[in-house]
Amino acid sequence: MSVDIESARLTTDVPAAEAEMPTENADLLSKLRRYRNLLISIFSVVTFISVWELVGRLGLVSPVFLPSPSLIYREGVMLFQNGVIQTDILASTRRVLVGFGISAAVAVPLGLLMGTSETLKAIFDPILSIIRPLPALSWIPLSMLWLGIGESQKYAIVFMGAFAPTLVYVIDATRRVDPLVIKAAKNLGASRLAVLREVILPGAMPNIISGLKVVLAVAWTCIISAEMVGASNGLGYRIWSAKDWGNTPQVLLGMVGISLTVLVIDTIFKKVEEKLIPWERNRR
Repeated sequence: MSVDIESARLTTDVPAAEAEMPTENADLLSKLRRYRNLLISIFSVVTFISVWELVGRLGLVSPVFLPSPSLIYREGVMLFQNGVIQTDILASTRRVLVGFGISAAVAVPLGLLMGTSETLKAIFDPILSIIRPLPALSWIPLSMLWLGIGESQKYAIVFMGAFAPTLVYVIDATRRVDPLVIKAAKNLGASRLAVLREVILPGAMPNIISGLKVVLAVAWTCIISAEMVGASNGLGYRIWSAKDWGNTPQVLLGMVGISLTVLVIDTIFKKVEEKLIPWERNRR
């Protein structure tokens, strides 16, 4: 009976026609659907850029207000040849990944412990309630007083902005694990550490990774803000400096640089996610 129920649940995740197909045909249909969606996305982007370029060339919008993609491209080529844009992208990416990595390394274990221990939650929850409402921008003056405007300050800003939301996501993901599964593991003689490692962590991992992807976007907000206030390189510095000179194409180039960099990191993140939780990929 349990096998029949499980089979019925799985078949409801795919269309009926696809469920009746052989595995090879279903895989082919899935690949064709992905290629179709990719082509639609590419067409959408090309159309958007073409309309934007046409509006600029026809003079319907002032280039001071919204420069055309070709102007942004020329600005990007110039900065690339000078090695400026690469330096800015690498500087911002390094600051985000280091600060984000440190916050995750601290918040994930602590969140797992707080999610499974009422005592630890009672100890740390009041502190979390105090720091969680503070926006990342509020930490910038204090971090500059503590650390100056060097790289340590940039890492600290990302850490402070990412730590609290990461901790909240991990605690929530831990508490969402089915308590019946945890109880079954304990009844079978599993130690508390074994339950945490073999049951709670795998069960919470999909929600933890989803939360980390959201917090990664928050980390970019933190570093761009910090670079606008006090930095000599980075995408935030490039955008703010271009604003002072009235260079709108360079402002938009910095924004495009942020979007493309986050897109690349997100693609890498998805590959890591497939390795860490392959059962989620198969279920989808």
